[in-house]
Amino acid sequence: MRPPPLAGLRVLDLTRLLPGPLATMHLGDLGADVIKIEDTGGGDYARTAGAVHGKTSYFELVNRNKRSLTLDLKQSAGVEAFMRLAANADVIVEGFRPGVVDKLGVGYQAVAAINPRIVYCAITGYGQDGPYRDRAGHDLNYLAYSGLLDQIGIAGSAPAIPNFQIGDLLGGSLSALIGLLAGVVDARASGRGRYVDVSMTDAVFAHTLFPLLAVLDRGRAQPRGADLLSGGMPSYGVYATSDGRHLAVSAMEPKFWQTLCDTLDRPDLRPCAFATGAEGQRIRGELEAIFARRSLAEWTAVFDGADCCVAPVLRLEESVDNAQLRAREMIVEVAGVKQFAPPFKISEHPFVARHGAPGAGEHSAEILGEAGFSAGEIAALRAQQVI
Repeated sequence: MRPPPLAGLRVLDLTRLLPGPLATMHLGDLGADVIKIEDTGGGDYARTAGAVHGKTSYFELVNRNKRSLTLDLKQSAGVEAFMRLAANADVIVEGFRPGVVDKLGVGYQAVAAINPRIVYCAITGYGQDGPYRDRAGHDLNYLAYSGLLDQIGIAGSAPAIPNFQIGDLLGGSLSALIGLLAGVVDARASGRGRYVDVSMTDAVFAHTLFPLLAVLDRGRAQPRGADLLSGGMPSYGVYATSDGRHLAVSAMEPKFWQTLCDTLDRPDLRPCAFATGAEGQRIRGELEAIFARRSLAEWTAVFDGADCCVAPVLRLEESVDNAQLRAREMIVEVAGVKQFAPPFKISEHPFVARHGAPGAGEHSAEILGEAGFSAGEIAALRAQQVI
């Protein structure tokens, strides 16, 4: 069997909570050796703060396939230990506010001086420069500054809060992966690493494409719920069923819209796919009345046989049991905890959970031993509470 795509890649992960840990878990799933470096107190505080619905913490969902080393970077011996590890690492990922790693003595310039091929990725809310660089923030703040939050919701209502951290996950996880893996490819070819500055606000802003089209065309974004994909077209929207559930209709192309109209026995609506304004609202009202006549299950049975981009809006517990997602093996059990499988399928690389989320410091002695620390050195670090 071929080795995993990222076999041999050594990653030092200084991140906490959600964005960075999810990014580095993807690296671990792809075969990288991810060393999660935590402080010697409680470690990553997602271990305890992340249990919001019972005993399972989201820490367990974003930290599989990693090893844990506890290390006090406020002690010189901790910094020295980190730098010995960094000398042979390929990637470092951190999520502190700008300047923190430099104050600790483990920033990019310090590491690059001893390891010029290092790819050093910093994930922050607003980036390493600009007037907001030192501001605190969370996902909702990044959506607010980017202009996206203003677009989410229905006409006449307040902005809706998504239960999906778009900034954290699109920005802090996926955008970081793209940047750092580009750096890895370059470093392997040139022998020189890169500094990757990821702003979660930038990442959301750079993907807010349809509102930008409105700004370029009209000078301002469309009001919430009025753009083509947020309520302005009857062929793209969410419709209530008789039992209080909803259907997602995205029959945008003419062939899909025509099939939808024929399936609803309303061929007279065929010319109206792209109707907007008052006419668009009239057609939307017609569809609302039609979909309100039957239950979600009844409509699902109808549209299972019609190729026109209509789907039931599932609750997550239904998605977990959905035939398509089950066929794709998107739910796996790791160390007794059900969680999502990687969202990519790569030939000759079946998903393997080498181990679940590690205990804080579970692999400290093992990792340091591999880095050339003697048993005596490791014992001394433990006695000084550096590990």
